[in-house]
Amino acid sequence: MTEATIRALDGLRDLATLKWYVIPLLGVVAYIYTREAKEARKTKDWNGILCGLTVFGMVLFNETWNGWVLVLTGRSALWTAPGDTALRTMIGGNIEIWFMFTLLGLVYYHSLSEGRDGRILGLNEHWFWAIGYSAFCVFVECLLNMGGHLVWEYSFWNLSFKGIWLIFLIGYFHFFCAAILMLHMKSMRSKLTCVGVIYFVPAAMNIVGLGILGWVY
Repeated sequence: MTEATIRALDGLRDLATLKWYVIPLLGVVAYIYTREAKEARKTKDWNGILCGLTVFGMVLFNETWNGWVLVLTGRSALWTAPGDTALRTMIGGNIEIWFMFTLLGLVYYHSLSEGRDGRILGLNEHWFWAIGYSAFCVFVECLLNMGGHLVWEYSFWNLSFKGIWLIFLIGYFHFFCAAILMLHMKSMRSKLTCVGVIYFVPAAMNIVGLGILGWVY
């Protein structure tokens, strides 16, 4: 295993590392979703919350298969997060990352116009913001990598031209593609099924990997 992997596994899901600032972060997320739910009950429009859940579910899927990469290679995941954290939850993620991604889908949803059919620079606004936020996330990830907080091991997943495109497409852009797919579904039943499937896949993978096979990631 790489040195970064060994450091990222140290203290993995160790509650003794928890910091008090996690509590106000939890409060902020709870407040935002409570406000969203209050508004949704008035308007009967639950798309904002569903969009937030969709993006977060895709992040859970990403972190899960990234952990499987570590186990199957025996060397490293595509990305590891060995830096200081209040709680390292998975090999490539921590609780601060989770809190941020609980809100990213809401940020994306509220960037759309009321009719959600506008165009920006000739692009449908769904795709404009999907590209824009994906690019911004890649930019932040590059900064984290340069600071040693997020470590890349493989030559195809780095600051090269090909690597940046992979990080853009596989690291972030498909989060918003899933959100767009969900938003364009007509019935609430279809939307809930879409969100349910997104969570079922990583849940099943983690039951098999962590629960049955006893893998550590």
